[in-house]
Amino acid sequence: MRLVTIFLTFLLIIPLVACNKEEVHTLRVAEVTHSIFYAPQYVAISEGFFEDEGLNIELKTTWGGDKTMTALLSDGADIALVGSETTIYVYAQGSNDPVINFAQLTQTDGTFLVSREKVENFQWDQLKGSTFLGQRKGGMPQMVGEYVLKKHGIDPQKDLNLIQNIDFANIANAFASGTGDYVQLFEPTASIFEQEGKGHIIASFGTESGHVPYTTFMAKQSFINDNSAAIEKFTRAIYKAQKWVESHSAAEIAKSIQSQFPDTSLELIETVVERYKSQGSYATDPILDEKEWENLQNIMDESGELPKRVDHQVLVNTDIAEKVISK
Repeated sequence: MRLVTIFLTFLLIIPLVACNKEEVHTLRVAEVTHSIFYAPQYVAISEGFFEDEGLNIELKTTWGGDKTMTALLSDGADIALVGSETTIYVYAQGSNDPVINFAQLTQTDGTFLVSREKVENFQWDQLKGSTFLGQRKGGMPQMVGEYVLKKHGIDPQKDLNLIQNIDFANIANAFASGTGDYVQLFEPTASIFEQEGKGHIIASFGTESGHVPYTTFMAKQSFINDNSAAIEKFTRAIYKAQKWVESHSAAEIAKSIQSQFPDTSLELIETVVERYKSQGSYATDPILDEKEWENLQNIMDESGELPKRVDHQVLVNTDIAEKVISK
């Protein structure tokens, strides 16, 4: 009888183990670029927060807002990490399956103003008459960049020789090859250029522009409806990572995400993380609030890129993030 009991118990264990394995949910995530700016996402991977939630993350870099949104809309990705403005563009085109922002990752612009020559006591009006290598037209970096320039009394179209026809992935190479007096760059490229003597960081667009839902996780409404449990788990893992980043030093964060940037020194990663932490770029929770949403649309409107105003509740789902935070 004892042998029969053991045998039956063994038979029961096998399907339970198999069932647990089947509970692992794979989510395909497309990120607009691969940057230390997205440190909390990589912390969620390296510290096992996604794994704890039973999620397997397939991360790919799609290099540019248009390519990222194309991947999402064509079902080449389940979730996209990109600027919130893209959801407004899609909605304005009359989509029957709108893309919904459900978790915010960064809350300021992540670019820096880099000059070719060293500038002492920089003043924004020193940009007048210069050749400025900006970001892709219609993207958040470009819109925030123009917003900040106008804030300092500079008309980007009249006061600068503004270059915006270079693909996102090639902007840094263009500057390194001699194009432009100034360039708007993400990290770690900005700091690498400074280390190598190719440029000098002289200002932060993030500090100048204030809080905005700069990069958020988003998915099609249909996907959220059909995979609500997985989306909640994903958001919970991101929130855990956000709190981890908030409570740990730049050195600890750098060590955690180092495997994501094998060609970047640990010292440089730490420098970049500290820069982003000090200016409050990393959101401390995944909620995209209404004030930030309005600030986003004001910036888009100022740059002439806002197709129409969209109410916060139409393209933003805060229920998931609020549920995660409340537990």
